[in-house]
Amino acid sequence: MNLTSRLSESAQKYPAKPAYIFQDKASTYAELDSAVNAFASGLDKLGIGKGDHIALLLGNSPYFVISLYGALKVGATIIPINPIYTADEISYIVNNGDVKAIITFDVLLPQVEPMLPIMKGVEHIIYCETPQGKDAGIDSSAIVTLEKMKSFSKIISLGSFNYEGPTLAEDDVAVILYTSGTTGKPKGAMLTHKNLYSNAIDVAQYLKLSDTDRVITTLPMFHVFCLTVALNAPLMNGGTLIILPKFSPEEVFRVAKTYEATVFAGVPTMYNFLLQHPDGNKEDLASLRLCISGGASMPVALLKGFEQKFNVIVSEGYGLSEASPVTAFNPLDRPRKPGSIGTSIFNIENKVVDEMGEEVPPGQVGELIVRGPNVMKGYYKMPEETAHTIMDGWLYTGDLARMDEEGYFYIVDRKKDMVLVGGYNVYPREVEEVLYNHPDIIEAAVIGVPDPNFGEAVKSFVVTTNNQLTEKEVLDYCIEHLAKYKTPTSIEFIEELPKNTTGKILRRALKQQATTSL
Repeated sequence: MNLTSRLSESAQKYPAKPAYIFQDKASTYAELDSAVNAFASGLDKLGIGKGDHIALLLGNSPYFVISLYGALKVGATIIPINPIYTADEISYIVNNGDVKAIITFDVLLPQVEPMLPIMKGVEHIIYCETPQGKDAGIDSSAIVTLEKMKSFSKIISLGSFNYEGPTLAEDDVAVILYTSGTTGKPKGAMLTHKNLYSNAIDVAQYLKLSDTDRVITTLPMFHVFCLTVALNAPLMNGGTLIILPKFSPEEVFRVAKTYEATVFAGVPTMYNFLLQHPDGNKEDLASLRLCISGGASMPVALLKGFEQKFNVIVSEGYGLSEASPVTAFNPLDRPRKPGSIGTSIFNIENKVVDEMGEEVPPGQVGELIVRGPNVMKGYYKMPEETAHTIMDGWLYTGDLARMDEEGYFYIVDRKKDMVLVGGYNVYPREVEEVLYNHPDIIEAAVIGVPDPNFGEAVKSFVVTTNNQLTEKEVLDYCIEHLAKYKTPTSIEFIEELPKNTTGKILRRALKQQATTSL
């Protein structure tokens, strides 16, 4: 069994049920499955088959869902790429990933076309027609006069609705996800059909996703959090995706009420925007049975504030690209613990180890490692990096964590983000939790900066609602709640914290800003 065969099963079981709703138009499981088969067949006729690599340069849309499942059905390997990446970033991934075809929106063709001379292996550009492209007067034939250009609708029209595709082995690579990385070039995590299918099924079972669920899919589909939790997992059990092209608090509130959404998945910054929105109220999200948070640690103050305002439980979980991605979630049948990423989900083991790889006692901090059918095959064309990351079947996450006596895990911080002040370990999240509890602070991030006396010092960036708030007031507040060595030595007020497209705070950008200002 794999994602595409399971989708076909869902289509047979729920043919007339909406598989997704996009821009207030519903498409059924039967329609989605037929489109997937036709697209896969069209790719086959184009000469794209098993083992070929296809890049998806797409945002949230039915095009992404059909392209993903259609390419997987023909046996190709998908490489999702953030559409707002620069030309250098896109061309690196395309070349490093040995991409044969790119699927993109017509409105992005003016950006893609100049890159073609340096993307030597690309044989086909498949463009998806959009209202935005039409409004902008995009003429694909005028942009590229090569035979490389094919329209998405043309590919589907050439295909067969009854296409069955080649036999897929569970160890075949289904998706290569390029991780952003902290240094050097991105690494391509190879996820197999077994990795993705097992994680989607285990997540669906753990979160009790069923055919009655309607999931707001606003996280970026090219990101693994959305890919598994808000796209694949609901489709495995006949759920309905409510697809939003981008995150907007107003649209989340609107579609939640209009379609009686039952599940929302987001990153902490999304929850912060929803909480801070002046027009948001409890009735807007009254139909939700569950909110899911991941991608970054959620400050406890934010979690409690959101739950109190909207009267809905937020289940925080944990994952990483190399694990397809989910390894832990707060359970639905036991107490949820604020600040915890929960317990290991079905079929997956998490444990905390010291630098020698030995498991540490409950309560002690160490590195979180993971084992299960979800763990990647390795990094594409990087055997040494793979060997350093997967040892004895365990994936070393690089995250510092602790486990309590009941098996609940807590992410302390990234190993690389820990600040060493005069020999003492300072975990940025601990300081950030204190800052988030300040009534006038809505966002905070902590980094380490060079210090001539202690090696490193703690610096904090904060976003506030009070223009009169001073650095001294914030520092005094920290002194009251933190040990001296954990207290920031400086506070910098900024209008907005830098974030990537998934809403994760970019500490690297803050470190660069701090370095520049020294």
